[in-house]
Amino acid sequence: MSDGTANGAHERTGLLSFTEDDDSRKIVDFTDWDDEDPRNWPKSRKFINVGIIALMAVITPLASSMFTPGIAQIAADLKTSEEKIVGATTGFVVFLGIGPLILAPLSETFGRRKLYLICFSVFAILQIPTALSPNVQTLVAVRSISGFFGSVGIANGGGTISDMFHPSQRSGIFGWYLLGPLLGPTLGPLFGGLIVQHLSWRWVFWFLTIICMINTALGFFFLKESYAPTILETRKQKYEESEGGKFRIANQDDRPFWTKLASSMQRPLRILFTQPIVITMAIWQAILFGTTYSLYTNFEAIYGQGYGFSTTQVGLVYLGPGLGFFICVWFIVPHIDTIYNRLSKKNDNEGKPEYRLPLANIGAVLIPISLLWFAWTVEYRVHWAVTILSTVFFGLGQITILNTVQNYYIDSFQKYAASAIAAGAVFRSIVGGIVPIFAPAIFKAAGYGWGISVFAFLSMALSPAPLFFYTYGGRIRERFAIEL
Repeated sequence: MSDGTANGAHERTGLLSFTEDDDSRKIVDFTDWDDEDPRNWPKSRKFINVGIIALMAVITPLASSMFTPGIAQIAADLKTSEEKIVGATTGFVVFLGIGPLILAPLSETFGRRKLYLICFSVFAILQIPTALSPNVQTLVAVRSISGFFGSVGIANGGGTISDMFHPSQRSGIFGWYLLGPLLGPTLGPLFGGLIVQHLSWRWVFWFLTIICMINTALGFFFLKESYAPTILETRKQKYEESEGGKFRIANQDDRPFWTKLASSMQRPLRILFTQPIVITMAIWQAILFGTTYSLYTNFEAIYGQGYGFSTTQVGLVYLGPGLGFFICVWFIVPHIDTIYNRLSKKNDNEGKPEYRLPLANIGAVLIPISLLWFAWTVEYRVHWAVTILSTVFFGLGQITILNTVQNYYIDSFQKYAASAIAAGAVFRSIVGGIVPIFAPAIFKAAGYGWGISVFAFLSMALSPAPLFFYTYGGRIRERFAIEL
């Protein structure tokens, strides 16, 4: 792992002019102000890319929860139990975590654009057999496979943003992008509730088919390759065709293709299991995602049965955490860059990944407090508005933690940011997919008060992590440094 630079302006050095080295091949690299370098693109070009991948990152999590208001209707239509229908969410979310293990390193081998377009095309097509599912087995199987391909936006979004933005500019942009993975599950039940109530559950997937195909079409027309090695490889091939001779990319890996591919496929798991900071933060995020999906899949029972809400009204409950997301992105996330730049200036303009962590302490405090608030107000049937207000603070804490941790990964691993983010994503998605299966039994046995408090206590146990790693993270990274 490596430290970031404070301003990022010269993070990519090297010359486009062709210099000779000991293997006689001419070197192809970006100059500091090369207009083909994604970090030198106009803002409009960058934001078109961000918009398309952000939409992908919204749609996939949207699909993970959009059918939850129709669980009872689906179970009746397919003549099965509601518990088996929840398995469709589990399969989707688990493969949403497994996908990045493969798709992130592939994007670091073949480039971002190809992976986005291929995977999201398949994801769009798979919504059709999901809508036509004749039984629960088909529903679960197709949903699981679609989760794998749909994970491409989550797998490579952070890496794509790192491709285009300097460290000092990144967190604000990344904050809006990260709304997708969290806002999707929040908005899904709202839209799904309206569709299920006025049409049928199958129309949830027809709706997803339409928006996925629109997003994929936008990608084919407007999404531009942002991964520097892929752009330079294209440039190298052009020079070899037009000028003859042999060229190579600066810092080119000359190992055989299959050796490089095998190495890249191992990279996320190597990062996950050899880096104490990554595994600790991954466990923390896994607890958050497990908590989120456990609550979301039980909002129907909590508010529908407990408070007498209609399906549409239950859908509106999800706007509580959504409001927290927007408050955080608007008022808190921009200060991640401010604090990073201020601390870098005090350190002779030398940035460190740990400078991303101070604001994570806000989330570390808000998550357990908001969960305990929600748990016991629901347990004692306090007015519904009081319970929903707690979810606003839960959403605010989620975004704060996720944004600071993801930026920490990017600054630590830079070129392999997508693999680092994938390392954390696999753990949180698997836990987020499996825990909701057991949550109803926990809530039934212990009640909502103690049942949800379990999640609060788990998050409380890891709440010192940002402060600990801010203090000792540099030394830990040095001790456990690996060659990727």
